[in-house]
Order: sequence, then structure tokens, then C-alpha cells
Amino acid sequence: MPGTEALARLAEDRVDHRFKGLPPDADGLTVAELTAQRRNLFTDGFTTPVLALSAESLEHNLALMETYAVRHGLAFAPHGKTTMAPQLFQRQIERGAWGITLAVPHQVRVARAFGVQRVFLANELVDPAALKWVAGELAADPGFRFVCYVDSVRGVELMDAALTGTPRPLDVVVELAAGEGARTGVRTEKECAAVADAVAATGTLRLVGVAGYEGEVPGADPERVHAWLRRLVALAVDFDRAGRFAGRGLDEIVVSAGGSAWFDAVADVFAGIPELSLPVLKLLRSGAYVSHDDGHYRKVTPFNRIPEEGALEPAFRLWTQIVSRPSPDQAFANAGKRDAAHDLDLPFPQVVRRGGVERPATGIEVTSLSDQHAWLATAPEADLEVGDWLGLGLSHPCTSFDKWQLIPVAQADGTVVDYIRTFF
Repeated sequence: MPGTEALARLAEDRVDHRFKGLPPDADGLTVAELTAQRRNLFTDGFTTPVLALSAESLEHNLALMETYAVRHGLAFAPHGKTTMAPQLFQRQIERGAWGITLAVPHQVRVARAFGVQRVFLANELVDPAALKWVAGELAADPGFRFVCYVDSVRGVELMDAALTGTPRPLDVVVELAAGEGARTGVRTEKECAAVADAVAATGTLRLVGVAGYEGEVPGADPERVHAWLRRLVALAVDFDRAGRFAGRGLDEIVVSAGGSAWFDAVADVFAGIPELSLPVLKLLRSGAYVSHDDGHYRKVTPFNRIPEEGALEPAFRLWTQIVSRPSPDQAFANAGKRDAAHDLDLPFPQVVRRGGVERPATGIEVTSLSDQHAWLATAPEADLEVGDWLGLGLSHPCTSFDKWQLIPVAQADGTVVDYIRTFF
């Protein structure tokens, strides 16, 4: 895989004060040297708070979504903005991912620095400097594939102006909005046709398909999501019948959707895409599956509806320490907003560790977060003392990853076998 050298250099970085939770006595070691020591997360010098990924759950989730995509005939470009971790990008690609989905130019630069050869940008890109950089990447590397949204005639005009004189056209898909009041995207099929006409009038852009995000369907439920996905497929069919993909040197038509809450609906509807003038790349873009979570995505994952296809496993646990027990009904742990995702749900107390023994966190609830403290309500049955380690489950992978630059990957017995570097 291109970028192998860049990935290898991550292991040469020195451990120091930049990385939260790592053992102070590891300062000066390379990440590779620290990994080789196979330290135990609980007994070998890690300090709280420390976020850890489960090695077993991470591998399980990667394998499960690979199997799911293959079973349903879907190409897979997992959304990299979830993790911004090139090591995980590599593992996803090794497990058959077509490429990586991203959201903004900085993320694309990270992916390219680590050798990602196929990027789907789920956004309209109108920044001239970013467009010129992408054009330079396309010109320098014939193997690089880049696809991004267009959702307005004005956007097409700005892109065309920035790309004038570039040797390779930039591949674009028309983004169909998920409905009135939804996020980005073209609201009507008539407007979609106007955007496609604007693309065709340029020499710098090439229309390769249609796309959108069903997670923004207002009042999303199975019926509404399926209906919108059928609109998306119908748009691709209409474009093809109108000859909009002809004569541009294409070898496939891209039809793309799929967040982490409705990929079963995407699989259902995309299975019925009729034969078009070219093969169809049915591109799924779910990203949160890598770590899954103990809150929002545990509730909304499609595997709740299709349990016969498997189940994702929450891979994150934030380990904190009890630093204050001022009253029988209250305690404080040393992790707060700077450490824990809290935009969707507060953390969930799961286990308490004392003297090497782990037990359920019975009678303990996180009620609030300060910058560096978790406020805990403790019921009479809660057995909690200052010094105990408290393991918290988290909700929302995206805002969990982006608070930590170097994340230990620990086996079930606490042995740390890897460290994941993030770039937010």
C-alpha cells in the first residue's frame, strides 16, 4: 500500500508530554519501543484519564463490516472523519475498502500523506487553494481517484474557475438533498439537472454519478429513508437515460449513500438498482462502526434491525480515577469535557477497578461534566472509594477520537498491543 513509509514513521515518534495518559517513565521512547514493551494498561504506569480501544472489538468491527459490504454487493468507503487515524484507514483498505470518505480539505491532505489512493469527499469543494492542490495531486499521480459533491450551479462555476488549465478533470457527483430543511444538497430533481448541465458545460469537471446522505431525512424512519433512497436511484437512472454519463470516458457510474444508522436501507434499495449503461459502483460510506459506542450508535445501529447479520461491539472505554468522595451520594472522577465525548450523551459508568478486581459500576451515574471532572451521583449500593478506577462507556465515536492524539489499543487482559495516532 502506498504510504507504508509514512505509516512506519508514526512508530518512530517519541513519547512525551503531548500524549495524554501515557506512562511518564516512557518519555523518550519511540512509539515502537513502547509498543514492544506490551505494558499493562492498569499496572504499568498509565495515568488517568486514559482512553483505550479494545483490540478484540476493533478487529471484530472491521471484519463485520467487511463481510456485510461483500454480502450485499456494496463497495465501501468508510468515513475517515470519524477517526482521522491513518493506521485505521490502512486496516480498512486492507479489509477491502474501495477508499476513504472525508469531509474537508485538511482531512484529504492527511489521507494523501499516508498514501490513500481513493478519496470520496462528501462535500462540495469551492476553496480555490484546496481545488488547486487536489488538481496537483491528480496531475502528479495517475492512480489517484478523487470524487466530490456538487450541489449548486454557483459551486460548479467556482470550481471551474479555480481549475482552469488543469490537465485532469475532477470527478463530481450531484448531491441530492435529503429533503426540505435538511442539510446540504440540491432540493429538487429539476435543480439537479441544472447542476448536471452546468458540470457538462465545463472542461474541468466530469459528472460520474449521484450521492447523498439519508441520515438527514427529516423525521427519518424506515419508510421515509427508503423513499428518499429510491429518489436517489431514480435520479441516477434519469441521468443515465439522458446520456449525462456518456462520452466522458467513464467505466462506472457512482451511486453513493450510507451513514451509520441506515446502511441496511441502503443495501435494500441499492440491491434493486436496474442495469444502466455502465456498471454501477454502489458506494457505502458508514464510519462510526470502527469503534461503535455505548450510547447513540448502540441505539441506532441497523444491526438492531438485522441481528441475524451480526452485531457491532463498543470498542472505547475511558478510564478515570475517583479523586473526591465528598458525601455518600456524590463523587468526582478526574475526566471531563476535555477527555470524554458529551455532545450526544454523557458517559456511562460501566466498571469499577480496585486492587486488580473489576466489578460492575452499580449505582453510579454521570450527571454532569466540568472541564476536567465528571460529576457522579452514587446510590446507597455504590461501593466507590477515592483511588478507584472507573471505566466509562462513551457516546459518539467522532468526538471521542478527536480528543486524543495517541490511543492505546489494549487486549482484554489490559496488555497494550498498539497505539493509534489521530490527526484532527
